[in-house]
Amino acid sequence: MKQKRIFVLAMVLLFLLAACGGSEEPVVEDRTGDVPVVEAPAEVTVAEETAVPPTLAPPVITESTDTETAVVPSEPVVTGPWSADKFGYGIQAHGLAGIGDPAQDMHVIADQLGLNWVKVQVQWWLVQPDPETYQWFFYDGVVDEAHKNGLRLMLSVVGAPEWTRAAGGENGPPDDYNVYAQFMTELTAHYSGKVDAIEVWNEQNLDREWTSANGISPEDYVRFLSLAYGAIKANSPDIIVISGALSPTGSGDWVRWADDFEYLDRALAAGLLDYADCVGVHHNGYNIGPDVAFDQAGATAESATAIFRGPFDNPHHSWSFKTTLDTYAQKVQAYDPAKKLCVTEFGWATMEGYDAYPPGFEFAQDNTLQEQADYIVQAYQQMRSSGNVWLAFLFNFDFGNKGGGPTDDPVPYSIIDINGVPRPAFNAIADMEKTN
Repeated sequence: MKQKRIFVLAMVLLFLLAACGGSEEPVVEDRTGDVPVVEAPAEVTVAEETAVPPTLAPPVITESTDTETAVVPSEPVVTGPWSADKFGYGIQAHGLAGIGDPAQDMHVIADQLGLNWVKVQVQWWLVQPDPETYQWFFYDGVVDEAHKNGLRLMLSVVGAPEWTRAAGGENGPPDDYNVYAQFMTELTAHYSGKVDAIEVWNEQNLDREWTSANGISPEDYVRFLSLAYGAIKANSPDIIVISGALSPTGSGDWVRWADDFEYLDRALAAGLLDYADCVGVHHNGYNIGPDVAFDQAGATAESATAIFRGPFDNPHHSWSFKTTLDTYAQKVQAYDPAKKLCVTEFGWATMEGYDAYPPGFEFAQDNTLQEQADYIVQAYQQMRSSGNVWLAFLFNFDFGNKGGGPTDDPVPYSIIDINGVPRPAFNAIADMEKTN
């Protein structure tokens, strides 16, 4: 779902007058009950940080019998590729320099939440503002700290620089797909040994993410993916290459958006699995639980009380976390029974504790803080037990107190609130049994 252009103007002022983030104009339709067009929230607009995330646990120290020898914290070590038979518990976090404290954030994710993967979205246009300049410093801190804290790192790389597109803007691929592949070569060299997975683009079934001369095209995306895959594997064969996750949508016109099921069918037929170790998936659960199929929502207790009526009065596959994941798995495994999904974004929004919500996110009124916590834990467990999911990344850890308040799309999904205080989902995840 979302990770798009974030906070340009704010970071221009905050950090060396350089633009920072990506701002997608949210193309979320008015969600008053119709079949959804776009399933994900836009990236956060960053305001000044308002509070510090949760209190850190004391560092682990190594005892010594020699009183003359100082004790030092033990340092986690990440080695070797991620096994194909292990399940990855992940979460998305802010990754830009100047936004929070990456050392603290990565420590909390690893040692308090007990997760083993973290996702950061990399804005290509920010790193490479012209053909000769590479501004890696925007992401160096979070990459280094993830590694130091023993976390596996997934980078989602999006946003072509304007100089790569005759049409301008960052809302589509470069005109020459080889330019993106070359960036993958530079990225994997710069962060050699510190990146475990790369997601190649994001929600390319939407025109806001894939504006191109040929329009929305699964066949074009597969060609794009093939070049990126080759570049990544040439430098780092152990990196997991994830196809860009689609946005769950209603039926589209293939100009503004395309139905994700239809898009996936065409991409698979064009050879998607030849260039992806894992198939990317997005889903934010609206106001039904992770175990509710789209055609069962009307029979749930929530149907009688829900303010937002979409899943109950207008059944469609895109409302349902379960239906989306189950159907993707069926489609993918029809081509390759061993291929798994990587859920690079999932979550449930709640406005409880806030006096407003983002426009078009009326469903957030129906989810309580406790339901958010329960749904998240259930979704992790459901994905793990299904055997169909390799990696799962919750959206999100720390956008709550780094965004522009409760009307900022990602904020109601955050497990940290606008004051920097953990929401119930934080403790629920920390207490959740995690079985690889």
